[in-house]
Amino acid sequence: MIYVFDAYGTLFDVDGAAREAASSDPTLTETWAELSADWRRKQLEYSWLRAITGDHADFWQVTSDALDWAAERHGASREQATRLLDLYRRLPAYPEVPAMLDRLRAAGGATAIFSNGSPLMLADATQSAGLSDRLDALLSVETAGRFKPSDEGYRIVTDHFGCEAAQITFVSSNGWDIYGATRFGFQTVWVNRAGLPVDRLPNTPRRILPDLTGLE
Repeated sequence: MIYVFDAYGTLFDVDGAAREAASSDPTLTETWAELSADWRRKQLEYSWLRAITGDHADFWQVTSDALDWAAERHGASREQATRLLDLYRRLPAYPEVPAMLDRLRAAGGATAIFSNGSPLMLADATQSAGLSDRLDALLSVETAGRFKPSDEGYRIVTDHFGCEAAQITFVSSNGWDIYGATRFGFQTVWVNRAGLPVDRLPNTPRRILPDLTGLE
């Protein structure tokens, strides 16, 4: 089996940077959660718009631009924004992730990340979270120069493993990513941590899990 994971929001907690910053900065106590939500929303919106228009920039630039917007909206200082961006390189993995990856690999599965994140972002995140030795590949859309959910992006995975799309189990917490991956032909698992309704789109997930603990 080949298990391929989205990174941000699936393996790594995207609220981790703002939460960590607020733990040592009382001025963020009241705003960190909304700031983090706006940061993530703009990050995704910018990636989609760039994919549609072909005006590509790597995901670190997109992440930085999204934070600039969120910081201005919530009155965060330049120093606070710099701290948040630095922490984003070292997001924590969700608690169940290391044991889950160990279990899949022990059963003979291959494990990889396929993400909008740039290669450097993915290398930093996996090393910081202690996941580097638990993953067989870190695959980035930068190879194609177009963000998910484009077919050009998902094709990076099948090209890397030299297999058909149906041989890939693709795991993501993002409904839009599940839509694109299912449409491409992957066997998809939606990690629905927030208990949200299924998106009203064709190509729904093959399986839905509340977290990664029960992934097989």
